[in-house]
Amino acid sequence: MRGLKLKISKTPKARFIRSLLTGLLFVIVVAIAFTSVRNGSQDSGTPSTLRRSFMFNEGLWRALTSPKRMSVSKPQPSGEPRINGLIGLVSSVDLKNYTIHVQSGDKDILIPLAAIKVLPESDYSTDFRCIEGWSEELHYSGTRFSDFLKYYDLGKKPDGKYYSYVGLETPDRKYYVSIDMESMLHDQTVLAYKMNGEELTLENGAPIRLIIPVKYGIKSLKRIGRIFFSDTRPPDYWAERGYDWYSGL
Repeated sequence: MRGLKLKISKTPKARFIRSLLTGLLFVIVVAIAFTSVRNGSQDSGTPSTLRRSFMFNEGLWRALTSPKRMSVSKPQPSGEPRINGLIGLVSSVDLKNYTIHVQSGDKDILIPLAAIKVLPESDYSTDFRCIEGWSEELHYSGTRFSDFLKYYDLGKKPDGKYYSYVGLETPDRKYYVSIDMESMLHDQTVLAYKMNGEELTLENGAPIRLIIPVKYGIKSLKRIGRIFFSDTRPPDYWAERGYDWYSGL
């Protein structure tokens, strides 16, 4: 009986010590990890540890999903689309004589908006998802980016292969994104000039913007001023500020 009482009396103490040591070890590991992330080297505006995790996530997502997957179809919504973010939209813009500066290999051209609107119009209704956590159903119309490239013979190198990346900028170059060519050639990636059946407003990127529903909204650059192509990943506004570059859905 005395032995039994002794065993019982020691068990809570042993458990307490184990719990204390486990908690202390956890705190030490977290502190080391936090210090490593905070004081370690940087990669494109992000601690290298986080950037490596982003790149792992990108590789995993590419392996698990098909590049031809379609964003879910939704009924056509009504009403004005949500306004979110005005970076790159503050400067004045000449909507009447608007052109897009396109650089592709040896080509360096200005393409008027009217020359894009003559191409076949495509429209989709799907979810537009923001990296902030909200989403809304959106209908958008415009020219498929793949049709735009084909019509004007853009985006390819002399050997006939596509460049790896597409860079896009607002006219004032204050907002800029870079996107993998595979995603830009997706059927739902559109140079859009209408949202929810109406011409774009200035706040939503008039006269023309990118909408790419297989990416978070940070990639759907408003008011396209320049498009260029490269095999080296171009700068990206939010990736430089610590976000996931790929931003796939």
